Amino acid sequence: MADNYADGQSNASAGLSKAVRRKLLAFVGFANLPNQVHRKSVRKGFQFTIMVVGESGLGKSTLINTLFNTTLYAPKEVLAPSAERPKTVAIQSISADIEENGVRLRLTVVDTPGFGDFVNNHESWKPILDNIESRFDSYLEQENRVNRQKIVDNRVHACLYFIQPTGHSLKPIDVEFMRQLHTKVNLIPVIAKADTLTDEEILKFKQRILSDIAHHQIHIFQAPIYDNDDEETIAENEEIASKIPFAVVGSDREVRTADGRSVRGRSYPWGVIEVDNEEHCDFVKLRQMLIRTNMEELREHTNDVLYENWRSEKLINMGVVQDPSVFKEINPAAKLAEERAIHEAKLAKMEAEMKMVFQQKVAEKEAKLKQSEEELYARHREMKDALEKQRAELEDKKRRIESGRPLTPDKKKPSRFLPGR
Repeated sequence: MADNYADGQSNASAGLSKAVRRKLLAFVGFANLPNQVHRKSVRKGFQFTIMVVGESGLGKSTLINTLFNTTLYAPKEVLAPSAERPKTVAIQSISADIEENGVRLRLTVVDTPGFGDFVNNHESWKPILDNIESRFDSYLEQENRVNRQKIVDNRVHACLYFIQPTGHSLKPIDVEFMRQLHTKVNLIPVIAKADTLTDEEILKFKQRILSDIAHHQIHIFQAPIYDNDDEETIAENEEIASKIPFAVVGSDREVRTADGRSVRGRSYPWGVIEVDNEEHCDFVKLRQMLIRTNMEELREHTNDVLYENWRSEKLINMGVVQDPSVFKEINPAAKLAEERAIHEAKLAKMEAEMKMVFQQKVAEKEAKLKQSEEELYARHREMKDALEKQRAELEDKKRRIESGRPLTPDKKKPSRFLPGR
């Protein structure tokens, strides 16, 4: 019975060792999974929240209208000089349902009027940071509900930060804002009203901005590059990355060019700036990265990196501690290296223990040999002393014999007569 079981086990092992991968020769259908995901996504629709930050008059509302080709913001009324102006940074949110080729998008735009408009702009970024974290709190509260069927993602997925076209470098308020928020939101720096600068000035201004960002270790969003991307996609992402920070011009009005074309742009006495012309500004590249190419990457980076880091930090501050080995992602190569290290540590421990036992045995043996040696020396001394004593006695007997003396002294004969008789 045992032999049959052993034979069966050996046959099974041989069968497993001979297993090979074979190519699919017939149609099964799992290659249609991307289409299923596409249909599900189209059915559910998408949610995207974008925040615009910058001083007043930089064209934030106009650029949003230009990006999504819709009138989300109506033209703003010019306040009278006597009108009371806000004293703090306000947070305004507007949502709209946009549909394009059957794909529905729930777009939310968060505006921050008043930022950088005061004489004292100390901590003017704090209301914006509080708003971003409150959206994280709201999402975390939805995740902790009993019923999580309908979770509304109102987290900020991208933040367009508008930089004044000064042509010099970043202002202290720009640096401080980006330093405080780059770990909470995907920052995308934008040079507003780039038509006020020449091409050479824009190029130098971009270099100074990137230098300041690198010096202050500020992380801005960069389009990821995947291993399976084709050369065209990689070239496209590299071209987009080369345009950061984007020098843009916004306009939702159509103007006539000198050759009679109707384009979106701004008309000047010396000519027309076309918004959708890549030779005039970087608006097309910004729209391409933000909407056409990397909108899903912005959502994923917000969820997988920014939100997870904030969530972990918040739970740790609340005293929630988790065993790092739980839900740990296992890399086969790293796991093999870890097991090899553990095995080598065990071998080293066993070797040390065996060496210690060996040294202990050697010490015990040496102690026993030393004790035996001492005992032999003691017996040798005793035997030597006995031999010396015996030799001395023999020498004494020899002298007695040579001198004619008896070897043993004579015993006195008892008197025949008793005393007193």
